[in-house]
Amino acid sequence: MKKKLESILVCPLCKGPLVLRGRGQKELVCEKDKLAYPVRRGVPVLLHADARSIDD
Repeated sequence: MKKKLESILVCPLCKGPLVLRGRGQKELVCEKDKLAYPVRRGVPVLLHADARSIDD
């Protein structure tokens, strides 16, 4: 995923910043909402239904 795209993406729920994590299977993580959104074939999927909850 391109750095410019990463810099403008925000969480669809709280509008907070997203952090790109992972090596093989990448995700965009919202620390505030504790949600991880998948990145499939280089395209971020920012649907709440596709997000997974993350633990501390």
